[in-house]
This record gives sequence, structure tokens and C-alpha cells, in this order.
Amino acid sequence: MSCAKKHLDKNLMLYAVTDRRWLKGRTLAFQVEEALKGGVTFVQLRDKELDKEAFLKEALELRALCRSYGVPFVINDRVDAALEADADGVHVGQKDMEAGCVRELLGSDKILGVSVRTVEQALLAERQGADYLGVGAVFPTGTKTDARPLSRETLEEICRAVEIPVVAIGGISRENVMELAGSGICGTAVVSAVFAQRNIRQAAQELLGLIREMLATPAGERMQP
Repeated sequence: MSCAKKHLDKNLMLYAVTDRRWLKGRTLAFQVEEALKGGVTFVQLRDKELDKEAFLKEALELRALCRSYGVPFVINDRVDAALEADADGVHVGQKDMEAGCVRELLGSDKILGVSVRTVEQALLAERQGADYLGVGAVFPTGTKTDARPLSRETLEEICRAVEIPVVAIGGISRENVMELAGSGICGTAVVSAVFAQRNIRQAAQELLGLIREMLATPAGERMQP
């Protein structure tokens, strides 16, 4: 097992997904490093617009940065770039390459994450070699406007159905993260809650503290942030 795959459930606690919309003249590497300094435990590079050369250059830069902080780094969808950049793994959605095919290309040592919305999708992804699942959107989100919020019941059913870690994603913020207490997740994946904030490092620090509290809080004892 690779170093990146050890203790994966703990590494998934605060999972940051990049988005270039909030660069404001700064580089993506600057934003990611600020997030890492704030305690982000996992980083996914997601960019559907950059050409292959520019994307690979960015992937190599972020891979080196994440490794310097000991944080796993995966790439969304673009398996070829992940292999070329020697990223720690790949995350795919239901409309991307099938998880089983991705696992064959990656081999057994790389991390494979899969986005799911149903128990059936979750069980299939697990059988096809997924190491973790991203489940959502759990709240309304501006990142994917066509994503209908998933019910709390479905989130809990998915967590009970699989043996691999589950990360909640979609519309999660410091104002609502405590609502996920007791659901069975091992962490949350966020975009704007970190990268759209004026002080990225502080936003990550505060959110990580709330996530730790959420994970330690039983469902019947949900607290307000």
C-alpha cells in the first residue's frame, strides 16, 4: 500500500477541491498552499478548461506542493494527466471513465475516488476498486447548479452500505457542517468554503475545527457552529 493510501479516512477529513474562479490575480499554487497551511488534509485539482500542457504543468506544481506538506493529491477525471504527473490518484464522476477502467489504468497503489448519489452506485464503485466515495450534493451548491441536494437518509444509507470511507460534498460551509454529525461520513469536501474566502488559511483552520467537532458529535447532539 502506498503512503498516500494509509490512514485514508483521516486524510479525507478536510478535502479541498480547486476552482480557478476565485484566484483574484493570485496563482492556484498560492491558494492551495494557504489552504494547506490552514490544515487541509486532501487536495483535488479540478479544471475542465486548461489545455493538456498547461494542466500538466499545474498538476506537477501542486503535486510537489502537496507532497511537501504530506497531503494526498488527486486529479479530477483526467487519468492521463494523473499518471503523467504521478499524482496520488484520480477522482471520477458518474459521467467520467468507469471506475473499473480507471483502476486498471492506475494500478493498485493509487487512490481512486468516485462520486455517487445512490446506494447502487456506491456498491458498484466499491466493487470496481474505489478507495473512497464522494457523496452529494448534501446541500444546495453554486458550484454545480444542476445538482439536487441529497437527503440525509440517503447519505446515511450509503455510509452503512459500504466499507470504504465516505466524504460528503456540495454546499458545505462553516454554517451548516454540524448538520452532518452522526451521518457516518469521515470528512467533507469543499470548494468555496475555503477557496472563495478572503483569508483562505483562516477559513481552512476554522472549518477543520468544526469538522473535528462534527465527527465527534452523535447525530442526536448536533450543535450550532
